[in-house]
This record gives sequence, structure tokens and C-alpha cells, in this order.
Amino acid sequence: IFTKKKSILMSKLPKEHKFIDLSDYGRPMAKVIAKLFKNSAITPIHITIGFIISGLISIFYLIQGDYWLAALFLILKSILDAADGELARIKHTPSYTGRYFDSVADIILNALIFASIWYVTSSSIWICIFAFLGLQLQGTLYNYYYTILRNKFGGDTTSRVFEHEVPLALKGEKQKHVNFFFKLYKFCYGAFDKTIYTLDTNADQGKIAPNWFMTSVSVYGLGFQLLIIAIMLVSNLIDFIPNFFLIYSVLIFAFIGIRKSFI
Repeated sequence: IFTKKKSILMSKLPKEHKFIDLSDYGRPMAKVIAKLFKNSAITPIHITIGFIISGLISIFYLIQGDYWLAALFLILKSILDAADGELARIKHTPSYTGRYFDSVADIILNALIFASIWYVTSSSIWICIFAFLGLQLQGTLYNYYYTILRNKFGGDTTSRVFEHEVPLALKGEKQKHVNFFFKLYKFCYGAFDKTIYTLDTNADQGKIAPNWFMTSVSVYGLGFQLLIIAIMLVSNLIDFIPNFFLIYSVLIFAFIGIRKSFI
């Protein structure tokens, strides 16, 4: 279910179903980066490694107490997180390996961010753990609805609403790599996927989600989540980040309720 919004080779939505994605603010710069490396030896995996490095640098500055630089590298991470998919699109190199690697890298970095916040603040370790779990459930819900929407219009070759079986490797990648990263993906996201699916089992059978609804749910996209963290860091509100994301998770039930009642 947790298929990232920037999935490789994602086809564009029909004009009438395009919506303002509040979490996708890094897309314009991501396209510039992708075009820059279009005819180079740089691959989407290299860009993914780049966003991992950017995320780790952000965590380093967070621990050092330099919240402005920590925020800057968080935003850069979001931009690069979109650029790897853009590069795969223009190079016509879809990859299950890249998609799963990207998602696994995201969840590890998210966990390290909250671990770092716990380390430098007086926040309870349990509050930080539940805040991290809440953040992941938020992202899973958004990507669940978004993947369903994309799949209704053909979707991209690597996006699947339900991840039950290992997919066959695409051209240019090895099956053993797909197998390995699929298992990592299932280990990291399986519980979140099952939770959201249990809460809204029939979402893929309902009507097409309207634009206003998708824009609203996009506040749960990873890019927007990281933007919130960045803003709270530069506003010296780091102590409130765990509690904020705990409370923020309440919207999960609101969005599901709206979808079931009106969509």
C-alpha cells in the first residue's frame, strides 16, 4: 500500500483529476535535477543515495543544535526524494529495486530523525516512538489513496495498491535484488499497510476521490511532514514535534470517515 507518491514512471493524472499536492513542493526543482543528469551516467539509485546522505547530514546538524542547517538539508532531502523518480521517468528506467530501496531508506531516516529528537530533548522515548509510528501511518494513508487514484487511470509500472507477492524484475534489474528489497519493504511497512487496509478496506472499490479530498490528505505526504518538522526546528519548537505528530494522527480517522461517508 505504501507506494510512494513519486513512484517511478508515474503516469500523469487526467486534467480533471489533477490536484494540488501540498507535499510535492520539491517537484519543480526535482525536474531540473533530473534533466541535468538525463544524459549522464548518474542513475536514480545514485539520487536516492544522495537523499540518504542529505537526510543523515540533517540529522547530524539536528544533534549539533544547528536547526537551520538541519531544516535546509531536510528540504533538500525532499527535493532529491522526488528527483530519483523524475530521473527514472525521463531515462525510461522503471525499477522495483529502486522503488523499494527508496521507501526503505525513507522509513529508516524517519526513525533516525525521531530518535535524534528524543536524544536532544526531554521528550519521552515512548512519545517519540508513537509519534514515529503515527507519522508512518499518516504517510501510508495518503499513499494508499493516491496509489488507488493513479491505478484507476493506468498508473505507473511499479505502483501497486497491494504488495502481496514479489514482482517480476523489470529490464535492467536483477530478480534477486527485487526479492531482497521487497522483503525489506514488507518488513518495514507490512504492519502499517495492514493497519490502514483494516481501517478502510474498500477504498479501492469506491468512487474516484475528488481533488479537494486528495489535496486535504496530501498534508500527510512525506514532503509536507518533513516541511512541518523543518519549520518547527527553525522556530525552536523541537520539543513539541513528537506531541504534534501524535495529535496530527487523529486526522487519520477524520479522513477515513470523510471518504466512507461522502466518497
